[in-house]
Parts: sequence; C-alpha cells; structure tokens
Amino acid sequence: MNSKYENMKIIYNRSKFGWYWAPVFVAFWFLLFYLVVIPSFHYFPDTLTIDEEANNPGRFIGERAENTLLRLSKIGPKVVGSPANEQVAVHFLLSEIANIKEDARLDLFEIEEDVQVASGNYVLWKMVNYYQAIQNVVVRVSRKNSNSTAALLINSHYDSVPGSSGAGDAGMMIVIMLETMRIITKYDTPLEHPIVFLFNGAEENPLQGSHAFITQHPWAENVRAVINLDSAGSGGREILFQSGPDHPWLMKYYGAHIVHPYASTIGEELFQNGFVPSETDYRIFRDFGNIPGLDMAHSYNGYVYHTKYDRFNAIPRRTYQLTGNNILSLAKALANAPELEDPEKYAEGHTVFYDILGWFIVYYSEETGLAVNITICVLFILTLLGYVWNMAHQTGMFRRRIFTKFGILFGIQLATVMLAMGVTLLIAVFMDAIGLSMAWFSQPWMIFGLYFCPMFFVMGILPAIYFSRTKEHGLPLAYAIQLLMHAHCLILTIITILMIAFGIRSAFVIMLCIGFYTLSVILNMVTCFHKKNFHWLIPHAACQVLPYLFYTYICYAFYVTFVPMQGRDGANSNPEILIGGFTALMCLLFAAFLVPLLCLFRKAKTIISLFGVLCVVFVVLAATPAAFPYVEKDAPQRFYAVHTTRTFHNGDAAMSIRREDSGFYVVPVDRHPHSIDFMFENSNLTKANHAEDCEKEVQCGFPIYSTRWLGWRNQSFWVPASQPSRSGWPSMRITSKQSAAPDTVVFNLEVAGPNHISMFIQPKENVTLVDWSFTKIPLENKFVPPFFVYFSYARDPSPLKFSLKFKHQDPHWSGPTFDLAVIGHKVTDNINIAEEFREFLASFPHWAHVSSWTSSYESWSL
Repeated sequence: MNSKYENMKIIYNRSKFGWYWAPVFVAFWFLLFYLVVIPSFHYFPDTLTIDEEANNPGRFIGERAENTLLRLSKIGPKVVGSPANEQVAVHFLLSEIANIKEDARLDLFEIEEDVQVASGNYVLWKMVNYYQAIQNVVVRVSRKNSNSTAALLINSHYDSVPGSSGAGDAGMMIVIMLETMRIITKYDTPLEHPIVFLFNGAEENPLQGSHAFITQHPWAENVRAVINLDSAGSGGREILFQSGPDHPWLMKYYGAHIVHPYASTIGEELFQNGFVPSETDYRIFRDFGNIPGLDMAHSYNGYVYHTKYDRFNAIPRRTYQLTGNNILSLAKALANAPELEDPEKYAEGHTVFYDILGWFIVYYSEETGLAVNITICVLFILTLLGYVWNMAHQTGMFRRRIFTKFGILFGIQLATVMLAMGVTLLIAVFMDAIGLSMAWFSQPWMIFGLYFCPMFFVMGILPAIYFSRTKEHGLPLAYAIQLLMHAHCLILTIITILMIAFGIRSAFVIMLCIGFYTLSVILNMVTCFHKKNFHWLIPHAACQVLPYLFYTYICYAFYVTFVPMQGRDGANSNPEILIGGFTALMCLLFAAFLVPLLCLFRKAKTIISLFGVLCVVFVVLAATPAAFPYVEKDAPQRFYAVHTTRTFHNGDAAMSIRREDSGFYVVPVDRHPHSIDFMFENSNLTKANHAEDCEKEVQCGFPIYSTRWLGWRNQSFWVPASQPSRSGWPSMRITSKQSAAPDTVVFNLEVAGPNHISMFIQPKENVTLVDWSFTKIPLENKFVPPFFVYFSYARDPSPLKFSLKFKHQDPHWSGPTFDLAVIGHKVTDNINIAEEFREFLASFPHWAHVSSWTSSYESWSL
C-alpha cells in the first residue's frame, strides 16, 4: 500500500548542497551578529556641546554633564564619614545647585534645597544597619502654579567605596541629575507635579541614605514614584532591570518616552532571584516607602566597578548624551503623568517588558503575557497537527506512520537536547575541577569555543547520524529535518507551559521562538513551499532572522553584564555553570532551528564535527597563558586586605586579656582564592591555620566588614604580621548591668571608635537575646546568632549607646552571658598605614586589585 502511494506522488530529490556552501551559510549568521547586533548594542547619539545649546533649547547637553563629572571625580574617594564625602562633595553639590538657580526661570519654578542629616537603623541582609548623622542633599523643583500633592523622586548617590573615585558608580548619574534639573528649570517646561532630586550621600554603606530620606524627610510623604539611577560598571547604556512592582503604567511612560530603550524582564527576575551580586536603593523605596518605580543602572565595563579604575576617563563619552536624553525625557513625562496623583488606582499587576535590539520596547501586562503565551503554544500544536495531516496527504503515508516517525524524531531530539546540555555542563564542571575556570573573564570570545561549539556539535551530530542511516527507508530528508525541528519546537512548548505554571514572566523568551517558528511552518503550508525541494528553506530562514538577532543580542548583553560580575561573586559558586548554562539555554532557542540545516550539505557529519574539534582546541587553549583570566586594569582579580590588630579578653570581672596578635586578613573575591599562593613561596609570609579560631572565636576572630564577607569567610586567610597603629580603635564600656529577674539580665553598653564599626553579639549556650534597643525584626524573626550590627556615622562621632536583654534557661546561672566582638575599620586612613603592610600590598601581582585599610578586632565574654 505504501509503495502504491509513493509511486503516485512526487519523487522527492534527495540531493544536497555542496559542502563548500556550508561555510557561506555559517558565515551569513556570524555576519548578522557582527553587522547588526553589536552595532545596535553600542549605538550612542552624538554628544551635544555647550556651544550647540542655543540651537537645541530644552535638549540635554552631554558636554556640560561630562565637564561636571570631571570636577566631581577629582574629589577622589567619597566614603561616608570622610571629609571628602561630608564636606567637599556636599559643598560641590550645593555650588552646582546655586549655579542652576542662577540660570533658572525663577518666575516659573520654585527650587528648594535641603541638606538632610539623619540617624536610624533597619534590617538589611540579616544585618542591623545603624547609621548616625549621615547626609543627603535634597532639591525639590515645582511649578509655582502647581497645586499637586504628589511628587516624582529621582535618586542616585555621590558617595563611593574606599579607594574609588566613583566616577561611574554613581558620579555619572549624579551629573545626569544635575543637568536634567538645569534643563527643566531653565526653560518653560510643563511640570504638573514637583520633582524631588535626592543626591544620596550614603548608598555604599549600604543603602542608608535612601532609608533616611524615605523614612524621615518631610518631602518623602508626597513621593508617589521613583526613578532610581545606579551603576554596576562604567557608563554605556543604562538597563532598566526592575519596574513597578504591580504598576504597569510606569512601563507605558518608559516605552513612549525613552529614546534608546534597554530593558528586560529577564534582568528583573535574575536580579530579584539573587543572580546579581549587588543591591540598589530601589529596594529601600519599595520596602520602606511602598513606592513604585523604575530601577536603571549602567552595566558596561563592570571590571572597574568598585575599584580604583572606576575613573572619569573610563566612561565612554557618548554615554552622557544617551543616558541624559533618556532620563530627561522620562522625568518630564512622569512629572506630568496623571497616574502620579494616585498610583494605587493603577496598580494592576506585573509587567512583561523587553527591548528589541535597542530599536524599540515591547511591554504588556502579566495577564496579557499569559494569554499570548498560551495562544502561541496552542497555535503551534494545531499547526503541527495540520502539518502532519498535510504531509500524509503529500507523501501518501498513513498518518499513523508519520506520527510514529515524529515520535522517533521527538525522542532523538529530546535525547539530543539532554545530551547537549549535559556535555556543556560537564565541560563547565570539568573546567572548574581542573582549575581552568574563568578563562573567558578577560577574553569573552573563549565562550564561543568552550560552550557554543559543544552545543552546536551535539545538536547537529546526532540528527546527522540518524539521517545518514535512514536514507533508503525513511522520510525524504527535507521532511525529516522539518519534523525534527517540529519536535524541538514541541519540547520548547512543553517548557513554556511549565514556566507559565510557575509564573515565570521570562517565558516570553521561548514564546517568541515558538511564535516565529510556527509562522514559518504556516507560511510553508500556505505557499506549498514545503513540497518543492529546498523552497521551504526560504520562509524558514526568513522567519529565523529576527529571533536569531534577538537571542544573540540577549547573549551579548548578558555577557557584557555578567562576565565581569563573576570577578566579585566569591568562590562558593561555580561561574562556569552560570556562563555555560546560559549559553546552552540560548542555543536551544536559536541553534536548534539552524544547526540541523547543516544536514542539507554534503559531508554534513564532517562539517558538524568541526565544532567538536574547535571545542577541544579551546579547552586546550584555556590551559595556556593566552586564556589567563586577569589583565591589569582591564580585568583585574579582586582582593580585600586588612591590616588588623586583635585582642581577645577573658570572661572574668576584670576582662583581662587572654590573647593579642596582629596580621593581614586577606579576602579573595572570586573563584580563584589560591591564585596568589606563589606569594608565600620563598618568603617570610605564611598563611595561618584558623580552624581552631573558628571553633572558639566569634566569626573566627576575623575583621568582618560586610555581610558578603561572611559568605567569603572560608576562602579567606590570615597572615601573621606586626601591629598596625594602635590608636583610634573602638572602645567598649558597660554603663550598667541589671538583673530584672532571676533569669534575666540587662546590659547597657557604649561603643566609640572610627566611623565604620561591625559588631557581633553571640549569646552563650542556653541564653536567648529577648530584647535590645535596635530594630526588633531580628528577634521577632528569630535570626540565627551571632547578631550582626553595622554602625557608621558621618557628622556626629558620638558613641553608640545600646541595651541588650538576655534570658537564661537556668535561673541559677553563673558566668558570662554573651560574647561581643567589636571590629573597627579605618577605611579612609591611608597616612598611617604601616610600611610592612605597604610592602605586603606591593607583593600582589600586577593583575590584582587590592582594596585595603586597617582594622581592629576586640572580643569580650560579658
């Protein structure tokens, strides 16, 4: 019966393209990436100069913003509590604001300014964040004829981490705000609602300035939405990576008024699920002010983020104009938005948003996204059934047989996908296991050979082998390849349905792939091209161009952002899994509809095997100096080094000293904590074994600076050395100790010292901390001891006074109640650094960046 039908139908040509056309085919897709994707990602408008302002009234002037940043960055590091941050930077901002007032239309606008000095405490990352007399410079701009009680907040920070001038993070955004304010007030700009510009003086501390403003400043009660500006790099395009939450109207204004969009729900979900080792003030405005907003940040050249290389000359010049155009346009739009009067009326759920190569933005509600995703999935399934019916009609085969063939190809493709993912992740594990991880850190092109090539190889070789073994008794090759791709699309459809079930908004990424492929199948069926030898390739290839551009654009943006971040994500996670896993996922979206086409060329298995050979070559290359991860200035390896004096007290009434020592505490920050082991060979430097200290001392006796250091504790090490300066370290005094009941004791303590202090409170066994003078959240939520209190001050160096109330399980208790460790950090004192410490820092390799200061660690059993 089958042979009868086959004789009645078209005899299908099994000829293939010549093998020499395969390089042309591959080159075409590579050229698309290099000629379209990369230029689109790096598109910047021309910078407007000060001389051109007269012909461009109301336009953002990039040159003026650039000149302002040059002067701001010359101040140097602006750490909370330092004169540079609390005096020089504040004076600089007030001077700039005064100049803006001189040019402003004061007949139309009222410009109010305030230097906020505030104190408070709250919980951040399981840590009590206590600040004292930190400063913010706040400006409110409003039209004199406006009666609005709502306001738009624009926030960024001028403080920096120790050792960095903070030109990119976030001086760049500060000058964008200043120029935005100047343009708005210089011209007759419509302004229905006031704009509050918050020049935040304590973001790096972390996030203290935003908390002080939103919880204490009188202007905060009128704020209805926020544009938060930050940086994880040094200029470039600013990405919108958080929106809302639950306020889709914000994306309406972003989409309508942003000139150069760069936004993605993928970034939002990655950030909110902890894949980005950073935090922004947006979190504070959302959690403590219940304020919706847009969170935007530069991410280009993240290698210099929080290093001394974050300098003015590292910022691409056209960044000022690009970001300035966007922020000015968005600020004016939101400041005239009727939704700002009562945003809660428009709180309608999450938004799905993404830009297409920076050309335009697509956004819709989560509910719309759900409907679109389901519709596309159902449409593909119906199209698949229609294709099988049509195929049965054209070939004369029974539909049952075609479904059987489809089932076999589905199994082959499923095995191919699983094997490709498995091989790629196995390479990631292997590279890490043999100490060759992060070969792509300074050379991102290594990702192609290490992770793209094995995906291409496996995704092509298994189908090629199957097709070569079924030449005489299988389907015509064109139909077989189409059925294979249908099978892959069905796999993606199943994955999309699962993502929909788990409420993952990033399901739109796969939905677009399914949608364009479904469109190509429908076009083939309508035109009957699928019956005409190779004609079916025309709709198929045409419908793959835009998805290919979109997915490679996502890949490029991901690598630009996340590759540098792996240099500061600690040694506890394997960065190869992140990079390899993401690459594999992207390949499943675009390569699975292109790689099988290589089977249409002669010598297909040989051609596809070249990708496997390339993978092996790149693995070998990763072991050579050419793939060394680090490059001085351009891609440094990060370390913290703290010269520390330590004092451990006994638990007796006299608090006698049990032990004293000193040394260098070194904290590696990436996957290679042993990269500097050679420093200790043939030298007088030794790594001390701290296992015993970790059993007896609070936090191993280490001078912990932030919560991130807690996660990096096991990879850090101690180097015995001479004492640093012994003056100016924290002092602790018990002002009172009272027994409120037989099983309860209350301590009143006072701690004084440098402007950055970490404290750890560890109750003894069978003792519970039941109350204290800080926020009660850690006690109510039963945080696991030791309790971490981070204390910093700016304008007021008064001692920190606090009380602790403990309860003993045994009313007849005796001896100490708790252990207290107080750690002082002189993060801005570069003058009194000991010569021995300077020599130690100089011994680090040239490709290392070391953030350094002096600290003290002192503990008591009280």
